[in-house]
Amino acid sequence: MTDTTAATWLTQEAYDRLKEELTHLESVGRKEIADRIAAARDEGDLKENGGYHAAREEQAKQEARIRELQAKLRNVQIGTPPDDGVVEPGMVVTAVVAGDEMTFLLGSREIAGTAEIDVFSPTSPLGAAIQGHKVGDSTSYEAPNGRQIPVEITAASPFVG
Repeated sequence: MTDTTAATWLTQEAYDRLKEELTHLESVGRKEIADRIAAARDEGDLKENGGYHAAREEQAKQEARIRELQAKLRNVQIGTPPDDGVVEPGMVVTAVVAGDEMTFLLGSREIAGTAEIDVFSPTSPLGAAIQGHKVGDSTSYEAPNGRQIPVEITAASPFVG
């Protein structure tokens, strides 16, 4: 059995942007923080050295972002998903959710870049409920309060940026 949700669809622009960020963080970013930690360490007592602790905290956040980018770029498909009306990551979906029409991108904020579109993760309750369905299908998902929220998919097309 293959895991079809493992691959991340990214436009070429999104891939290039994330790859550039990763390269920067792994080289220049790491050096800058290492220099700040070294400078703060040279100031003396580390217990009461706010600059040192702030730099270490920033280093931890940066390393977490590096791991996140590496994971996203590890199993990536560049381009757009097929325009077959099937809802999957990388698709712009229009759906009637609890009686209200919404249009959003199923995927990650990285795919959307600077585009002004709502983004829902494929692992969110709504995303998980609609993934794999086709235009015209109706389904539902459970809200945090336990209510079933009806969803009807009215359109699905690849995100082009």
